[in-house]
Amino acid sequence: MHHYNGTEVTFFVKTDIDIAREAEIMAIETIATKLGIEDKYLEQYGKYKAKVNLSIIPEKLKDQKDGKLILVTAISPTPAGEGKTTTSVGLVDGLNYIGKKAMICLREPSLGPCFGMKGGAAGGGFAQVIPMTDINLHFTGDFHAIGAAHNLLSALIDNHIHWDNQLDIDPRRITWKRVVDMNDRSLRDITCGLGGTGNGIPRQSGYDITVASEIMAVFCLASDMDDLKKRIGNIVIGYTKSNEPVRAKELKADGAIIALLQDAFHPNLVQTLENNPAFIHGGPFANIAHGCNSVVATKMALKLADYVVTEAGFGADLGAEKFFDIKCRKSGLKPDVVVLVATTKALKMHGGIQKEDLGAENVDAVILGCKNLARHIENIKKFGVPVVVAINDFITDTVNEHSVIIDYCKKLGVECKISSHWEKGGKGASDLAEEVVNIAASNLSEFKTLYDNKMSLWDKTQHIAQNIYGAAEIIADKKVRNQFQKLEDDGFGEYPICMAKTQYSFSTDPLLMGAPSGHDVPIKEVRLSAGAEFVVVVCGDIMTMPGLPRVPAAENIDVDKEGLIQGLF
Repeated sequence: MHHYNGTEVTFFVKTDIDIAREAEIMAIETIATKLGIEDKYLEQYGKYKAKVNLSIIPEKLKDQKDGKLILVTAISPTPAGEGKTTTSVGLVDGLNYIGKKAMICLREPSLGPCFGMKGGAAGGGFAQVIPMTDINLHFTGDFHAIGAAHNLLSALIDNHIHWDNQLDIDPRRITWKRVVDMNDRSLRDITCGLGGTGNGIPRQSGYDITVASEIMAVFCLASDMDDLKKRIGNIVIGYTKSNEPVRAKELKADGAIIALLQDAFHPNLVQTLENNPAFIHGGPFANIAHGCNSVVATKMALKLADYVVTEAGFGADLGAEKFFDIKCRKSGLKPDVVVLVATTKALKMHGGIQKEDLGAENVDAVILGCKNLARHIENIKKFGVPVVVAINDFITDTVNEHSVIIDYCKKLGVECKISSHWEKGGKGASDLAEEVVNIAASNLSEFKTLYDNKMSLWDKTQHIAQNIYGAAEIIADKKVRNQFQKLEDDGFGEYPICMAKTQYSFSTDPLLMGAPSGHDVPIKEVRLSAGAEFVVVVCGDIMTMPGLPRVPAAENIDVDKEGLIQGLF
């Protein structure tokens, strides 16, 4: 990967897409055979992708003992990168490298970020899931199905109002927007129904990105098809003129929506670069939704493997909190180990160093940035799950920088392992894998949620803000406080909270790095997700429909003369 020329260091680094193309990819039925999945449960999408039919659980797996569940999360993200997915993939390859039967459960990437800021989301270096271009683009069509299902409900709402409106839906109180899987700021606020009486009733509406859709949340939290249908039927789409909630089942929408989602609901099987099995299924954002892959994929994986690695989006203040308080609460899942990912570069940014200056060794900045790491460790311990820190090793890191992070963690009573999966694949993650196995075997986990269902919605929100974000209090105007009270009055008070907040800071200010405390968390809006059975609390200026940056990743994506896609990263 690199060589030394006197004192000058020159790096030769292949792109992720080049590494992925050079990999020896196995036929997907071979990967399925490793897990003991028979052909009758496999629905193939070409040579290297397949769906595994959920009927395998009641027919074959229900009596299998569950494997150990490992959650990978990270410090607060920075433009320098943390490499959560890369570490997750490296860890599962590392577990298999040391002789364990392990697989990974990840979210499907959204097209919005692929063409926007991030590019692809399939890992990186020698720790990737493949086929990388398929995963990052259309994959097996799940997101298209979810978007179509969501917009079918939108169409049925407007159609119902157009034809006599027997449910007395108030067009001004419709809370169900439309969705598209793209970052398109021009669609945030729209007026629909223009053009005369034949085109419906004019009203104000808008679009969210597909990954923020409640259909996506329901899809990822449902335990089976019956549960999926029940949850979709329970979705509240708006209110009547007398301010009573209207559900999707009253529009007779649940059956048709299920028909669109039936195929998509089965988990997608692919592989890592080292030919280890991977489920990639569902993909709610973690800053505006609950940020975890599907419950059905995770539960199936726990029956098929001895160790299951999964991740939750962004930093542990968002992804891990929601994984614990929403996904685990709803599904009964109990994590055994948390892996907290950090990089020296990200820690230096939390220590006040600008992105352009991160290349130089700066031990003092690393130590300052460790405040962010410490806060996340402290938070994870509140859920009763043991944690190990993984330094996602960059080839520009120095021994001194690594040493101070390891020492810092030792003082906090936490093991810290350097993982070189990006450069060396599973072999580079073997130390981390050994530590994870040791912790999992010790059965130290005493998992508990952060708050009780019985707390009021306002108190739950305050509890998260104070205990996870280090805030002084939450603040909201009378209109928002009334929204909280209305949800309590309508019988939704026992739902957990899904915080929609910037991923870049513990506060609602994305520029406030490190470990801020004593700040206020302003609540802008409260949204009910009655199908997903949580309440979305929108904080600060978070957008449920992102925009594209000035120079979107799309500008560098193309197809060459051989028909190969270039520019995805």
